[in-house]
Amino acid sequence: MTRLPAQVRVLFVCLGNICRSPTAEGVMRALVRREGLSERIELDSAGTGAWHLGSQPDARASQAARARGVTLEGRARQVRVDDFNYFDVLLAMDRQNLRELRRLAPSEGLRVKVRLLREFDPVSARSGELDVPDPYYGAGGGFEEVFELVRAACEGLLAQIRNGFPARPQP
Repeated sequence: MTRLPAQVRVLFVCLGNICRSPTAEGVMRALVRREGLSERIELDSAGTGAWHLGSQPDARASQAARARGVTLEGRARQVRVDDFNYFDVLLAMDRQNLRELRRLAPSEGLRVKVRLLREFDPVSARSGELDVPDPYYGAGGGFEEVFELVRAACEGLLAQIRNGFPARPQP
């Protein structure tokens, strides 16, 4: 029998919250819906920077996702201190955002909630390639690569959640 916490809250974080983190949120949302777990797993995304506040996901990211049957939704927002208390895990897209999230965390106890998304993809974890590259200024094809990297990591994340990750503190 699969163990599943009553509620798991996951925040995906990149720099501007218009490419990588909305892609991760959209991919994970599609996986969660497919598994019938939408009522059990809450998802959101945010950026460490404020450049794109209120913007929709980048059209190139949306197109790459749409071509694979995934819809990207929402508007860009910036990480808030309250996010560290509310979410069970904050998943950074790269080491730069990981460092920034750890710096923003209001306490050591909350800092442990910050991880890299690709840690959940066994292939990436074995290779040590844990950053999701930022496709914003890159050549064509970068958004498709990001989608596939994120998909593999989100599948691993969902498997971990099914097995009890993250462990919720007992009241």
